[in-house]
Amino acid sequence: MTRGIINPAGLHDPTGYGYSHIVSAPGEQVFIAGQYGSDESGHVVSGDFAEQVARAFGNLRTALAAVGLGPSDVVRIGTYVVGHDERKLEVLLKELHATWGSALPAQTLIGVAALALPDMLFEVDAVAVRALTS
Repeated sequence: MTRGIINPAGLHDPTGYGYSHIVSAPGEQVFIAGQYGSDESGHVVSGDFAEQVARAFGNLRTALAAVGLGPSDVVRIGTYVVGHDERKLEVLLKELHATWGSALPAQTLIGVAALALPDMLFEVDAVAVRALTS
């Protein structure tokens, strides 16, 4: 069995909001810590929200690749947005669809007052599943 995405009848279509209601997959769970718009030394790359989101997802892909996985192995993400609003949601949706197309992971978006560093505007964590081998 591979990753399965389910958006059941009786619940709204969540894909326009950048997530799926249910994602299932057999295998080993891999937990990726929150990734933000940082360079290799941990410094925030820009004060621009869109640039931070793009870099955070790039960092997520780097973390996944380090364990032999990719975005298609992700079943759930948590996104954290400082001062969340419609404009920021549009930026996030663009990156989500660029990364996963219509096969979106389950997601919880949380608007927050601040993150770990004063310049951070966005953070994403993930749960991926390494497929079982026979």
